Amino acid sequence: MAEKNTELADFLRRARSQCDASRAGLPADGRVRRVPGLRREEVAFLAGVSTDYYARLEQGRRIFPSPSVVDAIGRALDLDEAGRAHLADLIGLGTATLRPRSRPVQRVRPGLYQMLDALGEVPVLVVGRRSDVLAQNRMCKALFTDFERFPATQRNYARWLFLDDGARSLFVDWEEQARVAVENLRLEAGNDPADQATAEVIAELRESSAEFGRWWDEHRVNQRTYGSKRLRHPVVGDLSVEYETLLLPGDPDTTVYVYSTEPGSPSQRALSLLASWSLTGAGAPRSE
Repeated sequence: MAEKNTELADFLRRARSQCDASRAGLPADGRVRRVPGLRREEVAFLAGVSTDYYARLEQGRRIFPSPSVVDAIGRALDLDEAGRAHLADLIGLGTATLRPRSRPVQRVRPGLYQMLDALGEVPVLVVGRRSDVLAQNRMCKALFTDFERFPATQRNYARWLFLDDGARSLFVDWEEQARVAVENLRLEAGNDPADQATAEVIAELRESSAEFGRWWDEHRVNQRTYGSKRLRHPVVGDLSVEYETLLLPGDPDTTVYVYSTEPGSPSQRALSLLASWSLTGAGAPRSE
């Protein structure tokens, strides 16, 4: 018996259950819906494929639809851009099929370290594959935590969010931030399913955090390139920071997060106070 693609099957079932049938533009058939979402035959109708074909795909059978069919299924399931990319990766049409099985350890160029130092008053975090923290500047250490204090194998943003009590108390909106981390990690796992290090991070978090396991099983994917975080900082109190992500053309697996505050706001004053505090030699607040 051929091996089934259980990740694909799980993703399709959950995506179908989350569709709003009233907005799908389907002809009324008079049947009462006993479960949320669309039926298999409705997804097949919207995608322009046979019910049997879509059913076999949702069962994880080893079939290989064309890019146009994958795109049609994505539209039928009302997937966003991240969801469609994840679907293509799970089916085998995305970048996952192009990646080598052995990938080099990520390094931060000296020029990037210089940039971090130059942005001394602005918190900057450099994150690599599977949310590994590659570098951070002084202000980022003061705002979040000093990842260099952790063993090299534990310098991971998602791991810190879920397994460090200090991270839970730091973020007022911890659940929102943690869910985003899960959705980003799920997207990356689909993009590079052969990466053993990513699988190890996921396995550890599933074993150590009931919340991670529950949210992971929801199979949601997302890739946020900007947003906000609300913090209750042990040194300067409550503040809200906005972040923008910068991608490096020469290293697409590295993301630079730059944090800022609204001009003239209490958050900006709190961040300025934190900058002064960080220069006294006190260092970053410990998050254990």
